[in-house]
Amino acid sequence: MLMALANAGDHILTTTYCYEKNTKFINSILSEIGILVTVIDPLNVQLLDTTLTKNKISLFFTESLADPFLRYVDIEKVSKLCHSKGALVCIHGTFATPLTQKALALGADLVLHSVTKLIGDQDDVLTGCVSGSKKLVSRMRNLHHILVDRFYQSEAFRILNGVKAQAKVLRAHPKVRGVYYPGLPSHPDHELAKQQMTGFDGVVTIELLRDLSSTIKFANAFKQLDISPYDSCRVAVLLVIMWDRTRVERCEHGVKDNLVRLTFGVEPFEQVKAKILNTLETI
Repeated sequence: MLMALANAGDHILTTTYCYEKNTKFINSILSEIGILVTVIDPLNVQLLDTTLTKNKISLFFTESLADPFLRYVDIEKVSKLCHSKGALVCIHGTFATPLTQKALALGADLVLHSVTKLIGDQDDVLTGCVSGSKKLVSRMRNLHHILVDRFYQSEAFRILNGVKAQAKVLRAHPKVRGVYYPGLPSHPDHELAKQQMTGFDGVVTIELLRDLSSTIKFANAFKQLDISPYDSCRVAVLLVIMWDRTRVERCEHGVKDNLVRLTFGVEPFEQVKAKILNTLETI
């Protein structure tokens, strides 16, 4: 998508809250083919305004929800600001899903989703999708056909699963230090989430009280405890995702050894609750 929308000499703007592989692709591959890249904090709207004013930015690319603390970008405000400076806006909305966040209706030009994750959620399909105007999507289509295999109907059928979860059980547990979930009033972006979302999705980041060994033990136990034949619950130790970053770099992003991201899917609440509590008992 980015290669189709930006040419050598163009200047794109991205953010510190981005999927790790996206960050590497933008900073290495795009830079090597002559595309200028600037990285900013997506929550600093004043810095965004200043950067847009000082530079001729062609595209602003950011996540919302953003890993690892599930922070929100004010899509409507950011879109108006970027459009006033002539820049397109692309929102990576994988964690939000189209079910609960309508980025295009809020002013974004494009919205990108990793269908493999929350929309698919069964580990049996590898694909993504991008939505926007026919004019913009058409610019990507030729490059897509060259670089990517086609998407089959059988894969589309396997994607039809939803997202649902609850974070209050975690927040009250003595082995959990912190819970980052936009549906809780304690989350810094709770009010913004209520404003631009129709739901809070099924992704929760938790900070355990224990060390790295206990965190890995928790993750392994969570994976092994199946609650249904198609168990759609997922766990990721954030340290493992950022394994190639130094400890200093991880700390700059707030990623500690005891940080875990949980994703919940189609199972009933009581089954999910039991899985979480039983897993916590292992550490």
